[in-house]
Amino acid sequence: MPFTREDFGDDFLWGVTISAFQNEGASDSDGKGPSIWDTFSGRKGKIKDKSHAQVACDFYNRYTQDILLAKLLGFSVFRFSLSWSRIMPKGTGAVNQAGLDYYHRVIDACLELGLEPYVTLYHWDLPQALEHKGGWSHRGVIFAFEEFVRICAREYGNKVKNWIVLNEPFGFTALGYMLGVHAPGKFGLSYFLPAVHHVVLAQAEAGRVIRHEVAGANIGTALSCSQIIPYSNSESDLQAARRADALFNRLFLEPALGMGYPVQDFPLLKRIERRYALWRDWDRLAFDFDFIGVQNYFPLVVKHNAFMPIVKISEVKAKSRNVPLTGLGWEINGNGLYEILKQFAAYDGVKKLIVTEGGAAFPDLPSEDGRIIDTSRIQYFQEYLAAVLKAKQTGIPVEGYFAWTLTDNFEWAEGYRARFGLVHVNFETQQRTIKDSGYWFRELLSSQD
Repeated sequence: MPFTREDFGDDFLWGVTISAFQNEGASDSDGKGPSIWDTFSGRKGKIKDKSHAQVACDFYNRYTQDILLAKLLGFSVFRFSLSWSRIMPKGTGAVNQAGLDYYHRVIDACLELGLEPYVTLYHWDLPQALEHKGGWSHRGVIFAFEEFVRICAREYGNKVKNWIVLNEPFGFTALGYMLGVHAPGKFGLSYFLPAVHHVVLAQAEAGRVIRHEVAGANIGTALSCSQIIPYSNSESDLQAARRADALFNRLFLEPALGMGYPVQDFPLLKRIERRYALWRDWDRLAFDFDFIGVQNYFPLVVKHNAFMPIVKISEVKAKSRNVPLTGLGWEINGNGLYEILKQFAAYDGVKKLIVTEGGAAFPDLPSEDGRIIDTSRIQYFQEYLAAVLKAKQTGIPVEGYFAWTLTDNFEWAEGYRARFGLVHVNFETQQRTIKDSGYWFRELLSSQD
């Protein structure tokens, strides 16, 4: 093994991550209301393997077993999300006591095993009732989210000190409200731009709610990000890279830091100010986060494309560049993680970084003796963790790494085809089998110099 746990320091956080919709199942049990993903996955042709998440990994009923697995593999942090529509079936108003009680049981199970809960307040599963009113494109969602966050903070704040407000806001706004390939399946700037603005406001308002309600809270938000590499040194490709960086990496970070939207490099964002923002909004975009969650899977190579509407950018696909790929065709490049950590750490307002998701989907190869051989996934983690260690050693304040994900689960529009888990799940029997990568983490997390 090229490094040991000790190389990262005694205070480094080692975690594993899941999400409510992808893992829980129990889609209409105990008073839970429908989310946009319940609705979207029920629409023909939206999920590649024609599956749904009504049962998923059955974490709702098997949470004790799965949390025990996280402990067995040596992790000290268990990151999970709260289903908004399980706690508030309509998104606002009435609270479902059974939903509140369920997450108390999950939190208590973590604490009893010595696992620190990191709670994500929003991991893509907006209550469908709010989507009927316009979802993230409608300004009212800000106040609904603030109400939800306050209820959660008051309910769990005496047990939970570590909070992640949003998971990948660029992901759920771009894929769900611009490109239409994720829930709720909307398409176009008239949905995307107001959604961006309302999410930025909600991100900050939620942070303020937690700060007020939970003494000693450690508050972050988790952003998807990619090192942006221009295809050539031509001025047009360099400008395309700056536009891509503004869109993919800076759109939700810089407003939180009090810098406003990156309009200089992506002028289209001026439409937010002209059409969707109120004068008082500009003082409400920023929040002093204790940490920023970094979620980096691959770099992006981009070039100028005059025929691409609006953004004038095209991605140079990894498959065409003869680079190592995951099972989903994503480039494997640990240096991309190092570079994005360095980029984010350069902001004055960023205090510390945690890699709140990291992992890869590969085909799993069961052996005759029942082992799940996933050597490629082990090599992936070795490369990306080496990049994290390099960042630490060069003074970048990265303080944890959370693997995505504990168990194979419902991977959004991919359905069950994309397996990211350290633990294999037979979705017919719900049997769990630790993969070689899970055992690799157990060895790493028990290692000493």
